[in-house]
Amino acid sequence: MVSAAFLTASVAAPAVADEKPGNKPDKPKPPATMSQVGGARLGQAGTQVNLGPGVPALPKKLSGRSWIVTDAESGDVLAAHNAHWRLPPASTMKMLFADTVLPKFPKDQKHLVEREELLDVGVGSSLVGIKENNTYSVHDLWLGVFLRSGNDAVHVLSHMNGGIEKTVADMQKHADELQARDTHVVSPDGYDAKGQVSSAYDLTLFARSGMQKKDFREYAATATAEFPGEQKKGKKRGHFAIQNTNRLLTGADGVTPYKGIAGVKNGSTTNAGTTFTGVAERNGKVLLVTVMNPDSDESMAVYKETARLLDWGFAADGKVEPVGELVAPASADRNAKGAAAPEKTPAGGKSEAAAGKGESSGVGIALAVTGGVLVLVGAGVFLVNRRWPLPELVRRLPRR
Repeated sequence: MVSAAFLTASVAAPAVADEKPGNKPDKPKPPATMSQVGGARLGQAGTQVNLGPGVPALPKKLSGRSWIVTDAESGDVLAAHNAHWRLPPASTMKMLFADTVLPKFPKDQKHLVEREELLDVGVGSSLVGIKENNTYSVHDLWLGVFLRSGNDAVHVLSHMNGGIEKTVADMQKHADELQARDTHVVSPDGYDAKGQVSSAYDLTLFARSGMQKKDFREYAATATAEFPGEQKKGKKRGHFAIQNTNRLLTGADGVTPYKGIAGVKNGSTTNAGTTFTGVAERNGKVLLVTVMNPDSDESMAVYKETARLLDWGFAADGKVEPVGELVAPASADRNAKGAAAPEKTPAGGKSEAAAGKGESSGVGIALAVTGGVLVLVGAGVFLVNRRWPLPELVRRLPRR
């Protein structure tokens, strides 16, 4: 690996990221001091990348306030820009929601929606079209979350989970377990709320954890589906088509579908601007890219900047020296230090733990993509299957 000088933007005075979000004329600057989870370089303002012989230059058209490019399997951070800047996440927060709640209910479970479950959905929210006094399967509800970013589906599932307050607490606990220290959860759906923030680094942790779950991968990769219509007495219930809002997956709104894309989640609100985390595979290599709030007049900039960073990452992988890593969950760190035995898989095989290298390796965690179980080997070293079984339906998508 070639060692080289790195790029770092000048450091400005601290600014609270969510006080004047989305206000382009003010152009808030990143705080002078940010978290160093994953490495000291990731806590520095500006672009962090090691450039040297054979390493391609970063794309020129990058306007995101924050972005990160990571190797999903090794956890290496290949390049980053203000990775720990705490910004409003919009609907990318639904990745944490799904990673937290999805394992709790079987997909064939039926639920009759009550009026109270839809009362607290925010004004102007994205909706899939759930109706009170209608019955939906858990599978239907998750299609509504992943494809249409439906806040109505999120709220129904949250009430099934014991309510909004409990679900927010569950999400925060899971974020803490993943060592997503930049994240403060206020609403389960990412709807603008005072104090609700995350970071490109944390959103990538959520995506990486979620994609270890088979159902999460399948939903994230689904381009289109049929959703139940309203039940009317004496009539057969109809269905209507829904399409994923991830334009790199569907090619909607003039965005060219990205070869090998397999998810994950986009978002857009007044405070957050546009946000997106995407995962893609090329020649057996899997990358994760998160872009937050691009300040560009380019149409669908968040997708196009993500695609450019994915292209760069595939070209640079194996040539560029990492600037940091995606950390292991807190439980994996404790186990690696010999503080506890490995977690066992609960009944039904619904373990959320990810496996990682021992702290002496400095590599971080690999994806526990099959069993989802921590396996202790030797002195604090965790080994897992590093292959990522992307859904076959991704490979069947038409490409332009």
